[in-house]
Amino acid sequence: MLDGKVAVVTGSGGGIGREIALHMAQAGAKVIINDIGASLTGEGLSATPAQQTKAIIEQRGGAAEINTDSVSSWDGAGKIVQSAMDHFGRIDIVVNNAGILRDQIFHRMSQEEWDAVIGVHLNGSFYVSRHAATHFRKQESGSYVHITSTSGLIGNFGQANYSAAKLGIAALSKSIALDMKRYNVRSNCLAPFAWSRMTSSIPAETPEQKARVEKIMRMGPEKNAPLAVFLASDAAKEVNGQIFGPRMNELFLFSQNRPIRGIHAAEGWTPESLAEHALPALKSFFVPLERSGDIFSWDPL
Repeated sequence: MLDGKVAVVTGSGGGIGREIALHMAQAGAKVIINDIGASLTGEGLSATPAQQTKAIIEQRGGAAEINTDSVSSWDGAGKIVQSAMDHFGRIDIVVNNAGILRDQIFHRMSQEEWDAVIGVHLNGSFYVSRHAATHFRKQESGSYVHITSTSGLIGNFGQANYSAAKLGIAALSKSIALDMKRYNVRSNCLAPFAWSRMTSSIPAETPEQKARVEKIMRMGPEKNAPLAVFLASDAAKEVNGQIFGPRMNELFLFSQNRPIRGIHAAEGWTPESLAEHALPALKSFFVPLERSGDIFSWDPL
């Protein structure tokens, strides 16, 4: 499905990113494997993870090259995109998958913990996408697949930085879809369900938490790759600005923010009338204060 296309997959030295890179290569794409080889918190550097992914692709008869620049730098992101041009002469697909975690309860979160996560997830997705946009616009084609998360779409404990970045990525994707549609460029989000480095930090202290983690561990990262390949292919030419969630053998389409209830006061609103009339009228429509684990608590099929 991707014959003749060139894909850049960030954070593809392992986990979900690696599986997406492997599946895209298997589908015929030439792949730039971008990974700085850092720890889950973004520390340390190594080319080994990217080289391992490249070796697997080549063993299976595919074509791949590695890049170890950081997505969190404007110049680094430019080099990532340029590596596709240098090695393969074009770029058709961007998968914004690179990420780190600095989980911390909100009232203890430091500026550094906030900036680091926003820098990789949100800034990195913008930087790589923006550099690729120049080429996509000229060739009047291209596809973005951004990795978001239910932590941002729904919510989670101790992840204000990660949740804000991931919800921001959903908005970024929608804006790209609107702005780039005239150039036949598409932008969609994938909210993965999988056991990987990014989910291995989920607490497993109570019996309920342990049961949840056991369910997640059954969901391998490879389950997310087919959707990424499809979204990047010409078969998805009518799919734009959407948010999907693959979970084992299930596929979810997520809703996006829309007004769900409206009320009117001819004389306008005062704080008192809001308390007396608006609150009772709207309260039953309030979105519950839930986290992603409360919504997806059943066994995956």
